[in-house]
Amino acid sequence: MLKPSLSPIKVMLVDDHAMVRRGLTTFLQVFDDLHLAGEADSGEAAVRLCESVDPDVILMDMVLPKMDGPTTTRLIRQKLPKVKVIALTSFKESSLINKALEAGAIGYLLKDVSADDLAGAIRAAFAGRSTLSPDVFEVIVQTANEPKDIGYDLTEREREVLGLMIEGLNNTQIAGKLTVSPSTIKSHVSNILSKLSVASRTEAVTLAIRKNILT
Repeated sequence: MLKPSLSPIKVMLVDDHAMVRRGLTTFLQVFDDLHLAGEADSGEAAVRLCESVDPDVILMDMVLPKMDGPTTTRLIRQKLPKVKVIALTSFKESSLINKALEAGAIGYLLKDVSADDLAGAIRAAFAGRSTLSPDVFEVIVQTANEPKDIGYDLTEREREVLGLMIEGLNNTQIAGKLTVSPSTIKSHVSNILSKLSVASRTEAVTLAIRKNILT
Protein backbone atom coordinates (compact mmCIF):
# COMPACT_ATOMS: atom_id res chain seq x y z
CA MET A 1 0.00 0.00 0.00
CA LEU A 2 1.29 3.45 -0.92
CA LYS A 3 2.07 5.78 1.95
CA PRO A 4 0.52 9.26 2.00
CA SER A 5 2.42 11.87 0.02
CA LEU A 6 4.57 14.34 1.97
CA SER A 7 2.85 17.25 0.21
CA PRO A 8 -0.93 17.18 -0.39
CA ILE A 9 -2.09 15.69 -3.68
CA LYS A 10 -4.27 18.23 -5.51
CA VAL A 11 -7.47 16.48 -6.56
CA MET A 12 -10.06 17.93 -8.94
CA LEU A 13 -13.64 16.62 -9.14
CA VAL A 14 -15.66 16.41 -12.35
CA ASP A 15 -19.26 15.28 -11.97
CA ASP A 16 -22.56 16.84 -13.03
CA HIS A 17 -24.30 15.78 -9.81
CA ALA A 18 -23.80 18.24 -6.94
CA MET A 19 -24.50 15.55 -4.32
CA VAL A 20 -21.72 13.35 -5.70
CA ARG A 21 -19.26 16.24 -5.65
CA ARG A 22 -20.31 17.10 -2.10
CA GLY A 23 -19.75 13.52 -0.99
CA LEU A 24 -16.33 13.42 -2.64
CA THR A 25 -15.40 16.73 -1.05
CA THR A 26 -16.26 15.29 2.38
CA PHE A 27 -14.23 12.20 1.54
CA LEU A 28 -11.16 14.27 0.64
CA GLN A 29 -11.34 16.12 3.97
CA VAL A 30 -10.77 12.84 5.82
CA PHE A 31 -7.27 12.40 4.38
CA ASP A 32 -4.54 14.90 5.23
CA ASP A 33 -2.58 14.15 2.07
CA LEU A 34 -5.51 14.82 -0.30
CA HIS A 35 -6.52 18.39 -1.12
CA LEU A 36 -9.54 19.59 -3.13
CA ALA A 37 -8.15 21.69 -5.97
CA GLY A 38 -11.45 22.46 -7.65
CA GLU A 39 -14.65 20.98 -9.03
CA ALA A 40 -16.52 21.15 -12.33
CA ASP A 41 -20.01 20.07 -13.35
CA SER A 42 -19.28 19.55 -17.06
CA GLY A 43 -16.53 18.56 -19.42
CA GLU A 44 -16.19 22.06 -20.83
CA ALA A 45 -15.89 23.56 -17.36
CA ALA A 46 -13.34 20.90 -16.41
CA VAL A 47 -11.06 21.74 -19.34
CA ARG A 48 -11.17 25.45 -18.48
CA LEU A 49 -10.68 24.92 -14.75
CA CYS A 50 -7.88 22.41 -15.14
CA GLU A 51 -5.49 24.98 -16.61
CA SER A 52 -5.99 27.37 -13.69
CA VAL A 53 -5.94 24.96 -10.72
CA ASP A 54 -3.28 22.59 -12.14
CA PRO A 55 -4.46 19.42 -10.35
CA ASP A 56 -2.36 16.33 -9.81
CA VAL A 57 -5.26 13.88 -10.10
CA ILE A 58 -8.78 14.24 -11.49
CA LEU A 59 -11.74 12.08 -10.47
CA MET A 60 -13.73 12.09 -13.71
CA ASP A 61 -17.32 10.97 -14.18
CA MET A 62 -17.74 9.26 -17.55
CA VAL A 63 -21.32 10.29 -18.31
CA LEU A 64 -21.48 14.07 -18.56
CA PRO A 65 -23.80 16.42 -20.49
CA LYS A 66 -22.61 17.53 -23.94
CA MET A 67 -18.93 16.54 -23.64
CA ASP A 68 -18.54 13.06 -22.13
CA GLY A 69 -15.87 11.85 -19.74
CA PRO A 70 -13.56 10.14 -22.26
CA THR A 71 -13.57 13.20 -24.54
CA THR A 72 -12.88 15.50 -21.59
CA THR A 73 -10.10 13.19 -20.42
CA ARG A 74 -8.46 13.22 -23.85
CA LEU A 75 -8.57 17.01 -24.13
CA ILE A 76 -7.12 17.52 -20.66
CA ARG A 77 -4.38 14.96 -21.21
CA GLN A 78 -3.45 16.64 -24.49
CA LYS A 79 -3.12 20.02 -22.80
CA LEU A 80 -1.70 18.82 -19.48
CA PRO A 81 -0.12 15.37 -19.94
CA LYS A 82 1.17 15.29 -16.36
CA VAL A 83 -2.37 15.31 -14.97
CA LYS A 84 -3.58 11.83 -13.99
CA VAL A 85 -7.25 11.03 -14.60
CA ILE A 86 -9.21 8.36 -12.75
CA ALA A 87 -12.56 7.43 -14.26
CA LEU A 88 -15.09 7.29 -11.44
CA THR A 89 -18.45 6.09 -12.68
CA SER A 90 -21.43 3.80 -12.11
CA PHE A 91 -21.04 2.14 -15.50
CA LYS A 92 -18.83 -0.81 -16.42
CA GLU A 93 -19.67 -1.41 -20.09
CA SER A 94 -16.62 -2.58 -22.01
CA SER A 95 -17.02 0.13 -24.67
CA LEU A 96 -16.95 2.89 -22.05
CA ILE A 97 -14.01 1.31 -20.24
CA ASN A 98 -12.05 1.09 -23.49
CA LYS A 99 -12.86 4.69 -24.42
CA ALA A 100 -11.73 5.94 -21.02
CA LEU A 101 -8.45 4.03 -21.07
CA GLU A 102 -7.75 4.94 -24.70
CA ALA A 103 -8.37 8.59 -23.81
CA GLY A 104 -5.60 8.37 -21.22
CA ALA A 105 -7.33 7.53 -17.94
CA ILE A 106 -4.88 5.84 -15.57
CA GLY A 107 -7.60 4.16 -13.53
CA TYR A 108 -11.24 3.10 -13.76
CA LEU A 109 -13.26 2.78 -10.57
CA LEU A 110 -16.93 2.25 -9.83
CA LYS A 111 -18.68 4.66 -7.49
CA ASP A 112 -19.28 1.97 -4.88
CA VAL A 113 -15.53 1.93 -4.15
CA SER A 114 -14.61 2.29 -0.48
CA ALA A 115 -13.05 5.51 0.81
CA ASP A 116 -9.76 3.80 1.62
CA ASP A 117 -9.57 2.14 -1.80
CA LEU A 118 -10.35 5.44 -3.54
CA ALA A 119 -7.67 7.22 -1.52
CA GLY A 120 -5.23 4.44 -2.43
CA ALA A 121 -6.15 4.78 -6.11
CA ILE A 122 -5.52 8.53 -6.01
CA ARG A 123 -2.11 7.97 -4.42
CA ALA A 124 -1.33 5.26 -6.96
CA ALA A 125 -2.33 7.53 -9.86
CA PHE A 126 -0.16 10.32 -8.47
CA ALA A 127 2.73 7.83 -8.44
CA GLY A 128 1.96 6.79 -12.04
CA ARG A 129 0.30 3.48 -11.20
CA SER A 130 -2.99 2.24 -12.57
CA THR A 131 -5.94 1.01 -10.50
CA LEU A 132 -9.00 -0.86 -11.78
CA SER A 133 -12.06 -1.99 -9.85
CA PRO A 134 -12.25 -5.80 -9.68
CA ASP A 135 -15.49 -5.76 -11.68
CA VAL A 136 -13.87 -3.59 -14.34
CA PHE A 137 -10.84 -5.86 -14.55
CA GLU A 138 -13.19 -8.82 -15.01
CA VAL A 139 -14.96 -7.04 -17.89
CA ILE A 140 -11.62 -6.33 -19.57
CA VAL A 141 -10.54 -9.99 -19.26
CA GLN A 142 -13.88 -11.27 -20.59
CA THR A 143 -13.76 -8.88 -23.53
CA ALA A 144 -10.18 -9.90 -24.35
CA ASN A 145 -11.23 -13.56 -24.40
CA GLU A 146 -14.22 -13.03 -26.68
CA PRO A 147 -13.73 -14.23 -30.27
CA LYS A 148 -13.06 -11.30 -32.59
CA ASP A 149 -15.12 -10.75 -35.75
CA ILE A 150 -13.37 -11.84 -38.93
CA GLY A 151 -11.59 -8.89 -40.51
CA TYR A 152 -11.70 -6.76 -37.36
CA ASP A 153 -7.99 -5.99 -37.68
CA LEU A 154 -8.03 -4.81 -41.30
CA THR A 155 -6.73 -1.26 -41.68
CA GLU A 156 -8.80 1.37 -43.48
CA ARG A 157 -6.58 1.06 -46.56
CA GLU A 158 -6.85 -2.73 -46.53
CA ARG A 159 -10.64 -2.47 -46.32
CA GLU A 160 -10.54 -0.10 -49.27
CA VAL A 161 -8.41 -2.52 -51.27
CA LEU A 162 -10.68 -5.43 -50.34
CA GLY A 163 -13.68 -3.45 -51.55
CA LEU A 164 -12.04 -2.95 -54.94
CA MET A 165 -11.13 -6.65 -55.03
CA ILE A 166 -14.81 -7.44 -54.54
CA GLU A 167 -15.56 -5.17 -57.52
CA GLY A 168 -13.29 -7.42 -59.59
CA LEU A 169 -10.30 -5.10 -60.03
CA ASN A 170 -6.81 -6.60 -60.30
CA ASN A 171 -3.73 -5.23 -58.55
CA THR A 172 -2.75 -2.90 -61.39
CA GLN A 173 -6.25 -1.47 -61.64
CA ILE A 174 -6.48 -1.00 -57.88
CA ALA A 175 -3.06 0.71 -57.87
CA GLY A 176 -4.22 3.12 -60.58
CA LYS A 177 -7.44 3.89 -58.74
CA LEU A 178 -5.65 4.56 -55.44
CA THR A 179 -2.65 6.26 -57.09
CA VAL A 180 -0.07 3.95 -55.56
CA SER A 181 2.36 1.38 -56.98
CA PRO A 182 1.26 -2.18 -57.85
CA SER A 183 3.84 -3.49 -55.37
CA THR A 184 2.11 -1.55 -52.59
CA ILE A 185 -1.22 -3.11 -53.54
CA LYS A 186 0.42 -6.53 -53.67
CA SER A 187 1.58 -6.00 -50.09
CA HIS A 188 -1.92 -4.93 -49.00
CA VAL A 189 -3.48 -7.99 -50.66
CA SER A 190 -0.96 -10.25 -48.93
CA ASN A 191 -1.87 -8.70 -45.56
CA ILE A 192 -5.57 -9.11 -46.30
CA LEU A 193 -5.17 -12.81 -47.11
CA SER A 194 -3.16 -13.33 -43.95
CA LYS A 195 -5.62 -11.52 -41.69
CA LEU A 196 -8.60 -13.36 -43.19
CA SER A 197 -6.71 -16.69 -43.02
CA VAL A 198 -7.37 -17.49 -46.68
CA ALA A 199 -5.06 -18.61 -49.47
CA SER A 200 -6.36 -16.73 -52.50
CA ARG A 201 -8.06 -13.53 -53.69
CA THR A 202 -11.15 -15.53 -54.59
CA GLU A 203 -11.40 -16.96 -51.08
CA ALA A 204 -10.93 -13.47 -49.61
CA VAL A 205 -13.68 -11.99 -51.77
CA THR A 206 -16.03 -14.90 -51.06
CA LEU A 207 -15.44 -14.66 -47.32
CA ALA A 208 -15.85 -10.87 -47.32
CA ILE A 209 -19.22 -11.13 -49.06
CA ARG A 210 -20.46 -14.03 -46.96
CA LYS A 211 -19.47 -12.46 -43.64
CA ASN A 212 -20.34 -8.86 -44.62
CA ILE A 213 -16.88 -7.82 -43.50
CA LEU A 214 -17.10 -4.36 -45.07
CA THR A 215 -20.56 -3.49 -43.73
